[in-house]
Amino acid sequence: MTKLSTWRFALIPAALACQMAHAQSSVTLYGIVDGSIRYMTNVDRAGDSKVAMGNGGMSESRWGMKGVEDLGGGWSTFFKLENRFYLNGGQSDPTLPFFNEAQIGIRSTSYGQVIIGRQFNVMIEGITIGGYGSNPWIPYDFSYQPEVTLSGGIWTSNQVQYQAHFHDILFSAAYAVGGVAGHTSYGSQYGAAMAYAPKGGPVSLGAAYEESKDSVNGSGSLAWTVGGSYTWDKTRFALGYIVNQNDAGFSNFANGPFTAAALAALKYTDFSKRRMIMGGITQQIGVAWHLAANVWRTLQDGKTAAQDGSAWQYQLVADYALSKRTDVYLEGDYAQYRGDLIGAQLQGVNGVGLAQKSTQLGIMAGLRHLF
Repeated sequence: MTKLSTWRFALIPAALACQMAHAQSSVTLYGIVDGSIRYMTNVDRAGDSKVAMGNGGMSESRWGMKGVEDLGGGWSTFFKLENRFYLNGGQSDPTLPFFNEAQIGIRSTSYGQVIIGRQFNVMIEGITIGGYGSNPWIPYDFSYQPEVTLSGGIWTSNQVQYQAHFHDILFSAAYAVGGVAGHTSYGSQYGAAMAYAPKGGPVSLGAAYEESKDSVNGSGSLAWTVGGSYTWDKTRFALGYIVNQNDAGFSNFANGPFTAAALAALKYTDFSKRRMIMGGITQQIGVAWHLAANVWRTLQDGKTAAQDGSAWQYQLVADYALSKRTDVYLEGDYAQYRGDLIGAQLQGVNGVGLAQKSTQLGIMAGLRHLF
């Protein structure tokens, strides 16, 4: 080996050390602790009421870790692991994996990001980036947020998702691998979401489409949504529309958050089509108060006439921030169910089958802290 070659090899460790010195990495522990007391009527077929401490409140309690490493040149890699737990009993949510979100990805300041693992589906992404979900300052209300069920339950496993931000346009496309031998499409899920959301602008518009394939027979379940919001000073007006449509043989979401048993409890296999229109007004008063009024109207076409149904749902929320990280809230909701929607999960992720009569009243008070 020549002296010149030896000199070049000697420089390689120094060059790598220099690059690593410029790379920056961080790991953050974060979470939400949310506790509530909830009163509900008609929780059983006898029409009894109950008062109980909720599994969560306006949010489900959670803790997680997320990290990022700067790779240089506008590129970085990141990860996220998140567990959800019941504050009233202290155990992890038994309906979800221990790490309900588990993902790794790579990001470019110019080209967007790719995320691999269990993560949000494009339906809930579309509603969120479109700005028309209910109670936007507390996303994913786990005690009462009917659009969660119509969005397919928020999360998808085995998913690869691409997200990009081009000026005022937000875009997301995703594919979840089915993993069924001999049938590539069986058990898969694919979709896309797009939003027009100028930063600081008064108008936000969003739309999303998603289709899931049964892992047993390949039949499909599709969902799509469109909506938007308008903000005038500190008042936000939102309006959205969601459609679910199932093939006759559809029975399971292989990559979704619901098991076949949970889908039966949700009456998800009873219908051929569901349509939901939702609207809400949110008012911020000063820096501490958020007030909201929301309404949902759902119509169901059953696979038989006996499985037809409909629902009206109403909600009022008052939230007061004690600090930047702690708030107290009072929430009230009232629902009218007709036909096969009685007892269906059109409330929140943790509200399976709570309504056993044609009407139901709920009142909740809680304390929430972010860290």
